[in-house]
Amino acid sequence: MPHVFEVSELTRSVKDVVESEFPFVWVRGQVVNLSRPGSGHLYFSLRDAEASLAVVWFRGAQGGKALAGGGRYDPLTGEVFEESLAKSLADGMEIMVAGRLTVYAPRGVYQLVAELVQEVGEGRLWQEFEALKKELAAKGYFAQERKRALPRHPLRVAVVTAPAGAAVRDFIRIGRERGHGAAVRIYPTLVQGDAAPVGIVRAMLRAVSDDWAEVLVLIRGGGSLEDLWAFNTPEVAGAIFASPLPVVTGVGHEVDVTIADMVADVRAATPSHAAQLLWPERAQLTQRLDDLEMAARRGMARLVAMRERELVALARGLAWLSPRQRLARLDESFAGAAARLTRAGNGWLGKFAARLDAVAAKMAGQYGPHSLEAREESLSRRTERLGNALRFFLAGRENRLDLAAAELAGLDPMGPLARGYSLTTLSRTGKFLRRAGDARPGDNLSIMVYAGRVEARVTDVAPAPADADDVGRDGEKA
Repeated sequence: MPHVFEVSELTRSVKDVVESEFPFVWVRGQVVNLSRPGSGHLYFSLRDAEASLAVVWFRGAQGGKALAGGGRYDPLTGEVFEESLAKSLADGMEIMVAGRLTVYAPRGVYQLVAELVQEVGEGRLWQEFEALKKELAAKGYFAQERKRALPRHPLRVAVVTAPAGAAVRDFIRIGRERGHGAAVRIYPTLVQGDAAPVGIVRAMLRAVSDDWAEVLVLIRGGGSLEDLWAFNTPEVAGAIFASPLPVVTGVGHEVDVTIADMVADVRAATPSHAAQLLWPERAQLTQRLDDLEMAARRGMARLVAMRERELVALARGLAWLSPRQRLARLDESFAGAAARLTRAGNGWLGKFAARLDAVAAKMAGQYGPHSLEAREESLSRRTERLGNALRFFLAGRENRLDLAAAELAGLDPMGPLARGYSLTTLSRTGKFLRRAGDARPGDNLSIMVYAGRVEARVTDVAPAPADADDVGRDGEKA
């Protein structure tokens, strides 16, 4: 069975190997993640395009040795300096660090313990970078509200780059794979050196003046800060800011961020990524189409459901306003009124008859039977006339009710629908269609018949002569 290490045992073994193989090394890189705790020690990382290394610079190693006449002396190099670089060390500075490699056991990571730190030329470039960045930010060059969206799947793309570099080859390769039907026009220029900024600006101006492209792409392969410096100049930043075309930049590697990237409408991590942003994969396009179709289906379903609810509400309203329903309500009201009138009449007649009987009995005692018979005959005639008048009154009321019912029945829209007529609604306006001239070919119609509804589309319009005359008269009045 192979030996099984404990974590601490393996870490000590790695530490022994690292410290024995790299007792003293020089490392060059860019300062990132600088930390200054209260202890006075400095912690940061050295970074290049592909890797990062943790560095600790202890306080006791930061000052060198003091000289009698002032200043400091570094025993490793013999360099005499006024102030320690520890005071001015900042993120982004390009430095060289001399020291020993070790393994920090609690975290299981290796780190460089610095004994000497020197600034190299690119540190000054970084300071210039920060100064220009601050100046352009104050002018609004980086404002998000001025950034423009890229066109979807552009078919004409102008590319400003070195014509023989790997960057343009990668861009064209991805364009052939994804940019179906797209054309790429190369505007060659230098992308490195003192003449590069002017060349880049001229190439961009040519691309704009040709009035051909939908989008402008500025790409270059990776390199050091000095190699990419053309893209950190005010000339190139100004050309991007003034471009009428949307600008995509893909300069260097993902860790490289230039002034041009900050001004551009869209920043890509690499030249290949720039092409990927312009032309999505076919699978992404298919997925987007599926999403759009699903959204359209959901929207249509919501619209249909809403229209159905409106139709149900309209049908209920029409049912309440229907002459047949209104006639039924009037008939019910009339029946109730007639019953109440009959009860009231019977009660009144009963009371009147009782009073007559009482009067008759009283008169019979006063005037005798002959006089009473005459009065009874007169009362009978009056009672008969009163009954005839009441029946005539009720007959007149019933006749008026029959006439009203017949009139309401004539107004019932369902009556003509039952005889084969229809109600047509113009979907574009939501109003009833009364004249053929109100419709246009392609309009959708909703036709209500006696038993249901029919959806139709207008293919032709032939106004009636009377309809045309009405239009003419309307025009004369206007």
